[in-house]
Amino acid sequence: MASAIDFDQSPNSPTSSAPSFAIRPNNNHHNNTFLRSISTREPSNFSEELPYSPPRLSTSVLPSNTCPAYNSQPSTPRVSFTLNNNPSKSVDDHADHFHQATYRCISSVLKKDGQILSVAVSNGLMYTGSQANVIRVWKLPEFTECDHLKTRASIVVSLQVSNDMVYAAYGDCKIRVWRRTWEGVIKHVRVATIPKVGSYVRSYISGRDKMMKHMGPISSLAINISDDILYSASLDKTVKVWRISDLKCIETIQAHNDLINAIVVGDDGVLYTASDDATVRVWRRNFCSGDRPHSLTVTLPAKCSPVKTLALTTDGAVLYGGCSDGYIHFWLKGWFSGQLQYGGALLGHTHAILCLASMANYLVSGSADSTCRVWLREQQDCQHVCVAILQGHRGPIRCVSAFPGRVNEESEDGCTICTGSLDGVLKMWRVRRTSSSDKGKGSSQNVCEYFEIA
Repeated sequence: MASAIDFDQSPNSPTSSAPSFAIRPNNNHHNNTFLRSISTREPSNFSEELPYSPPRLSTSVLPSNTCPAYNSQPSTPRVSFTLNNNPSKSVDDHADHFHQATYRCISSVLKKDGQILSVAVSNGLMYTGSQANVIRVWKLPEFTECDHLKTRASIVVSLQVSNDMVYAAYGDCKIRVWRRTWEGVIKHVRVATIPKVGSYVRSYISGRDKMMKHMGPISSLAINISDDILYSASLDKTVKVWRISDLKCIETIQAHNDLINAIVVGDDGVLYTASDDATVRVWRRNFCSGDRPHSLTVTLPAKCSPVKTLALTTDGAVLYGGCSDGYIHFWLKGWFSGQLQYGGALLGHTHAILCLASMANYLVSGSADSTCRVWLREQQDCQHVCVAILQGHRGPIRCVSAFPGRVNEESEDGCTICTGSLDGVLKMWRVRRTSSSDKGKGSSQNVCEYFEIA
């Protein structure tokens, strides 16, 4: 790629109103960094401001009067978890319904691909994207590389897999599409690039849609399988709607007034967008609305902090938003009204939340403080407990994925977690809940099998 990516302006820059993400000519051969957009209210460079060793826990709360317009929420977020600084012990010795959690790093892989930026899991395969122009495919649970997808473009920002189709967003504002085949061996065939060059030129000449292509780097992808739709969010403050059947752009949503960092879509077709404007917006699709079927239903404020990542539970009952101040806010869907109500905030990380993943009753959060936290959600009252703090990365954790772990015993309840970091290392963790009768056995482990592949 012939350009470098700059996420923040210099503090002395005269054009302070310009977006904090820009593409500029590459005048050197140093590795470029690609992160979700960093607000001007944050450090401009992780390597300059953030230590690679996890800092001391801070429990300071957000100021209550900084944003009068957001007074509809509690002045101070309700912290709804029990912090467990020693994962080898029970998270709550006074409550029998919370179990002990044990964890261990089962493998670490270092490839010479630069920073790990994206990860996706589907049908026993895991896809990882990085600064390089290669998407690596790993077979699970063996965690062995079985294929790779190579292009001329580099910086794989986001990955989505659905129905044997792989969608990858690159730093050149385009999306590449592969079809996965299972004929004896796993193969991937490149089928398309979005937007198609021919259709983009024809639309531009005719004047129908000069904004078919994103004008800024893509930050996130989401798929609505039932409606045959692919969503792409960009730092140009828009979300584009692509029809999967013919890969055409059918709508451009002017979603936010600031950079869009993440999107997620529920099984009911509801779209959620997160932005540096410190809000999460909820969009519904109305098929009778003509050219602009997506309409804004509600705006959820996030206490004046840019929202960097989103996660939605499988049933769509809880929405999580990770912010640059280290808080994870969550909203609960009402049983009768179906409306989202503010539920509280999870505090534990000391720097920006860069990625979230939800699986069953687990929430996994990756942060710029180089740690990953595993939260257990109680379904009855939606209380959260931090059951494990995964440490071992030497850089901010940029992407995370969680899926059911390999079950060795009927009583085992846990998950397998994959974390990708800006240190270039991909780690696999296994977290397991144990019964209260196992307390005192001290089975928390942080040892790993480490190997380097050139």
